[in-house]
Amino acid sequence: MSISIGAAFKRKFLTGLFVSIPAVFTIFIIGKFVGFVDSFLEPFYYKILGYHTQGLGFISAIIIIFLIGVVSTNVFGKKIIGFLERIFLKIPVFKGFYTAVKQLVDAFSPGNKSVSFKKFVIIEYPRTGVFAFGFLTKECTIRKERNGKESCLRAVYVPTNNLYLGEIVLVSESDVFYTNIPIDEGIKIILSGGIAAPNMIGESNE
Repeated sequence: MSISIGAAFKRKFLTGLFVSIPAVFTIFIIGKFVGFVDSFLEPFYYKILGYHTQGLGFISAIIIIFLIGVVSTNVFGKKIIGFLERIFLKIPVFKGFYTAVKQLVDAFSPGNKSVSFKKFVIIEYPRTGVFAFGFLTKECTIRKERNGKESCLRAVYVPTNNLYLGEIVLVSESDVFYTNIPIDEGIKIILSGGIAAPNMIGESNE
């Protein structure tokens, strides 16, 4: 009886732990960001108000993100962002880090159709009989110089370390299974190690 109670407690505890980790991690990241904005603007607010006020960091973070979104969607704002990007790309160490992060963020941006992931797919990889989840990124045409024959391949990004590291696999159209799973749900499946995958995966009609 004690063994069954101990096993039940352990199972419930682990379930609660894994449910809590994503929420705690999200709150931690948001808290860090708000704290950074608050500490950065605190001298400015103190000089204006003459006293410290809690919560201004959170409000400031929301306003800053909103203003960046407004600026980045107009012509003048895009020119400013482009100018700042050109400066960043001239800094040797910062260049590689900024480019990698920007490409990763752009890949998940639904508003950027040119570089975002197109579909959540399944391909046979890394060997026959083994299948892997991936994200369709590009259609590539390969031309053989000898006979001029062209073949169309699909570039699929297969994550190997959560979402941050992976491999680009080129496969033929017939070897790609287009799922009916949206990109955001596909990201959840990858991050959960497959736990969030549905029991039945259908083929996309698009």
